[in-house]
Amino acid sequence: MSVPVIAIDAMGGDFGPHCIVPASLKCLAEVPSLHLALVGQSSIVEELIAQTQGVDRSRLNVIDAEEVIGMDERPAQALRTKPRASMRVALELVRDGQAHACVSAGNTGALMALARQILKTLPGVDRPAMMTAIPTLKGPCLLLDLGANVDCSAEQLYQFAVMGSVAAQSFGIDRPRVSLLNIGTEEIKGNQQVKAAACLLQQAADINYQGFAEGDGLFRGETDVAVCDGFVGNILLKSSEGLAHMVAVRVEALFRRSLFSRLVGVLALPLLRQLRADLRPAQYNGASFLGLQGIVVKSHGGAGAEGFRAAILRAAQDLEHNLPEQLHSRLEHMLVTSRSINAGNDVTAAGSSPSN
Repeated sequence: MSVPVIAIDAMGGDFGPHCIVPASLKCLAEVPSLHLALVGQSSIVEELIAQTQGVDRSRLNVIDAEEVIGMDERPAQALRTKPRASMRVALELVRDGQAHACVSAGNTGALMALARQILKTLPGVDRPAMMTAIPTLKGPCLLLDLGANVDCSAEQLYQFAVMGSVAAQSFGIDRPRVSLLNIGTEEIKGNQQVKAAACLLQQAADINYQGFAEGDGLFRGETDVAVCDGFVGNILLKSSEGLAHMVAVRVEALFRRSLFSRLVGVLALPLLRQLRADLRPAQYNGASFLGLQGIVVKSHGGAGAEGFRAAILRAAQDLEHNLPEQLHSRLEHMLVTSRSINAGNDVTAAGSSPSN
């Protein structure tokens, strides 16, 4: 394998190249093994590079792509009308072997559609899923899907569970605990898709399925992999980010109320700073698209420089673990198992149906 290169969509996100280029250059300086390809309008990108001293150009390439996909643009329109969009060109670099991962803060729907079209999904995978790590009392928990798939079938939830379990194992968890996120832990709770997915997981010997988990259980560290549809996952992720920010602001405000509280705040300041550093959403930014024949990481569109740096490091970690190959080598058997279970359930249901 040639030197791993990460292609960066330099034009995506709410802040565009004025955030992404400096963040990429900082990451390049901090990680000596990193090689980047910045894809975007080369005149703007080169101007921003010129403002930073000491850039190692031997590990940095600029690829010109004059078109930009807007954050509110319809994915179908982006696919049809922008062949030289920075996002598309970055993904094509991965497809053609000139890069080994792609990072974008751009339009999520367009990124998903283009990634499926250009890189294709792994055999047996219906839809890719977005996955990220969230902090808990017992270490990170992998959460998927985060918004790529709003409506999911039971089979797709099962596929997410398989991919999440394999990803957790590649990150060093020997037998990851897998749970379905639900409105209660009782078997009678939840919609039909979640209940049917639970039946599939209960019969899958290769999955350490723990049953249903509630939202508060995630943050207590009761599971290593939490599976849900993208509608639920996106709301959970953004709500937890907002809650962490609100708590930090409220604590700071409490310590400013009086002279005494300010004195107490001075004593508690080192601990508060550490807590805030541990919980800040930026360091957990970067969602991996699992199930593609290539590595794609989606950064939050509103991420600043620190957050985008974390997304690049997420892509580097996925590269280090060769995540698509790990998934490919284990998915086929596990997904065939689920289809066998489904077929058996269909035969049983047909055999038990009353005759006319």
